[in-house]
Amino acid sequence: MSEDVLTIGEHTFSSRLFVGTGKYKDLEETRAALEASGSEVVTVALRRVDLSGTGEGSMMSVLAGYTILPNTAGCYTAEDAVRTARLARELLGTPLVKLEVIGDPETLFPDVPGTLAAAKTLCDEGFTVLPYTSDDPITAKRLEDLGCAAVMPLAAPIGSGLGIRNPYNIEIIRRSAGVPIIVDAGVGTASDAAIAMELGCDGVLMNTAIAGAKDPIRMARAMRKAVEAGRDAYLAGRIPRRLYATASSPLEGVIGSELA
Repeated sequence: MSEDVLTIGEHTFSSRLFVGTGKYKDLEETRAALEASGSEVVTVALRRVDLSGTGEGSMMSVLAGYTILPNTAGCYTAEDAVRTARLARELLGTPLVKLEVIGDPETLFPDVPGTLAAAKTLCDEGFTVLPYTSDDPITAKRLEDLGCAAVMPLAAPIGSGLGIRNPYNIEIIRRSAGVPIIVDAGVGTASDAAIAMELGCDGVLMNTAIAGAKDPIRMARAMRKAVEAGRDAYLAGRIPRRLYATASSPLEGVIGSELA
């Protein structure tokens, strides 16, 4: 597994689990959960977290050593998302951005036309864009064609914990993609993460599934193992599904078969 790395733009990662920083009870729990997850990439909502402070007890002190993936959470127009991404690049000195253009405040589903418009602008400006989008394969392909470095289809509504509701669309997206596919939103427990990886996705991003668990540190550790196990299972190649049983031991040479 040491050579099985994930490449996004100019960045290379050993861990395929991306985690968020919201909803923890305090910075110490945030720190412990991030460490337990083994993640190298941490996403931060620029509109909701103060990243200007760098001293002890600040969010930036917790994030030291991680690759920060700023996101445009809370933006409902392409213009706001582009403006937030530009601010993030100026503040953090990174071209990385998780693009979110929300279309509905209740479901938090993405505004697909707005996402496409913002993605085009940001890609043209040299950003490394990772867009949150629906599980529509056509939209995913259009985002890739615009120059996005990865595509992040939702598994289910943000924070719902419903798991992958449409694995067939996710698999279609994965099969037709020429860029990494990171499942984003809707993961509830370790089995959901493992399924995403078994489908061949390149990674999983989550926040609520860890931060909202009764024991976030233990759940972070479980998610780490699930992503690793799912990736191993995908690379190993599962057996075909069959309607009837297939003996696990050969029938040739069975004791007594010569009397049959």
